[in-house]
Amino acid sequence: MRDYLIEKLYECSKKPYQKYFKKNEPWKIDKAKLMDYPTESLGYGLGNFLHHNHFDIQEKLEDHDIIHVLTNTGVSVYEEIGMQFYLLGNGKKSLYLFMVILTGTVFYPKRINYFIQQYQKGKNAFSFHYLDFSKMLFIPIQSIQQAFKI
Repeated sequence: MRDYLIEKLYECSKKPYQKYFKKNEPWKIDKAKLMDYPTESLGYGLGNFLHHNHFDIQEKLEDHDIIHVLTNTGVSVYEEIGMQFYLLGNGKKSLYLFMVILTGTVFYPKRINYFIQQYQKGKNAFSFHYLDFSKMLFIPIQSIQQAFKI
């Protein structure tokens, strides 16, 4: 029930967040075209992630799925919350991030050790959350992970 509630909160907040808070331009890329990138590249990794999870590209939120790929984070509700803890540790600060962390902590108190672990991983990595990933799609995932200690 709590997973359902959190997912509904996300669905209700996603459109206003995209419209009013995300100032970046949507990437001009097709999901199918991502599979044409070199196999080890970030672009291919993103395409594979989207296909594997039956997701589409979400305009202005492309970076979110890139973070999944780079950090090898799953898509369950608690893993999504954990990824926000990772990003907090990596230096990202936003109202949306703090809302997810607050609700996640309240709804998933038994996962606090996982959340702390994700925070520490983000803190140990070099700051990368602010990068323009749209310009990095040909770079091998492993090279990015090694360069930023992800």
